Amino acid sequence: MTQPTPTHFRATFAGLLLAMLLASLDQTIVATALPTIVGDLGGIDQLAWVVTAYLLGATVTMPLWGRAGDLYGRKPLFLAAIAVFLCGSALSGAAQDLTQLIGFRALQGLGAGGLMTLAMAIVAEIVSPRERGRYQGYIQMVFVIASVAGPLLGGVFADHLSWRWVFYVNLPIGALTIALIVSSLKLPTERRPARIDATGAALLAAGLTSLLLVTTWGGRQYAWDSAEIAGLAVAAVALLGLFVAQERRAAEPILPLRLFREPVFVVVSGALFLTTLAFFAVIVYMPVYLQVVTGVSATASGFLLLPLMLAATASTAASGRVMSRTGRYKVFPVAGLSLMAVGLLLLAQIGTATAHLTVAALLVLFGLGFGMVSQVLTVAIQNNVERRDLGIATASANLFRSLGGSVGVAVFGALFAGGLDGPLSATTAADALHSVFLAAAPVAALGALVVLTLKEVPLRHA
Repeated sequence: MTQPTPTHFRATFAGLLLAMLLASLDQTIVATALPTIVGDLGGIDQLAWVVTAYLLGATVTMPLWGRAGDLYGRKPLFLAAIAVFLCGSALSGAAQDLTQLIGFRALQGLGAGGLMTLAMAIVAEIVSPRERGRYQGYIQMVFVIASVAGPLLGGVFADHLSWRWVFYVNLPIGALTIALIVSSLKLPTERRPARIDATGAALLAAGLTSLLLVTTWGGRQYAWDSAEIAGLAVAAVALLGLFVAQERRAAEPILPLRLFREPVFVVVSGALFLTTLAFFAVIVYMPVYLQVVTGVSATASGFLLLPLMLAATASTAASGRVMSRTGRYKVFPVAGLSLMAVGLLLLAQIGTATAHLTVAALLVLFGLGFGMVSQVLTVAIQNNVERRDLGIATASANLFRSLGGSVGVAVFGALFAGGLDGPLSATTAADALHSVFLAAAPVAALGALVVLTLKEVPLRHA
């Protein structure tokens, strides 16, 4: 465990929080600027790819960044990830057509995969598992800021400056992040004589890309039973099968299969997948309820989601402090996922006449539950692995979380579309949302049952 001085620690932690802010902000800031971007560059038929390209780039490279950090040192890889992200940001801001923008957004995503993964792995290096819970509230606060400020900033830039500032704003923040990390982060140089498993990385990236395209295109771009979706599904299975075969014989596998023999790793990965899947039912479709059913503006709907985010931040901070004091953590994700399930069941009952105050109370309940799960499980998985696997374990946690989000968007999108009885209206949307929230509740409940099987390993002091 690396022990920086208090001054270096504060500067390093600030830099890590800024890096997480960059990566999470770019998942939300673009959405409200998309109509303006299309009005300027054209290509409305490719609109979704401005978001999808970023998410694909980030998701498929998470294991590569994590493993490379384990092998070659996290500080240089982290700085490289920031540089790639800023390069993609600058080029995205300068894009002259939508095809260019999609390509540059993919490049930005490649860097973002490293930003989030390596930042969380570095936190694990400089803070012991026992103490890490105290800092989870700050990390959760970053996601709250990104969730709330992203759409607002995107609208402000598009309306009053230029949509290009949606991307250019990353440059000064990124420059400050680099300055803080270069000057304050001191990690032991422990480069191991090993080569990255390029074949495994390529097979995993291709397999995950095929899988994510199935969830992205299925039911939207192509019918679920179309030849295109079937072909992608077959390709995903074949490529991931080849990846497993490659990992069995690779000297330094990109995702060591021995991790899947660890019950804690398997349980936490499955729970994170289910947690994020259920979470996306609320984070994607509550704005639909607020805007379509209750008739508030996009900006107002963002503010009305604030109770959820603030509740999640509060419960993350509280559970983190208890974890640090006791070294125990299993009770939190069990209770949190149970609260999420109850919250979803209650949200399934809301309709056109439900008061905003009632909705806010239900969102607080759901948020209190969510705040006790995601960051706590990340600490659990980091606590259980050896230092040599810290990066890839953290990357895997992020990977399963990201896959849960992608599958959630696809599944709940199909349920919402199937539940619409006629054109989108306040009445038809309320009926369709009922099926979305009702379907998400057992997903959260299943997550609670999965976590019940978790073998709790008391948090280490070092």
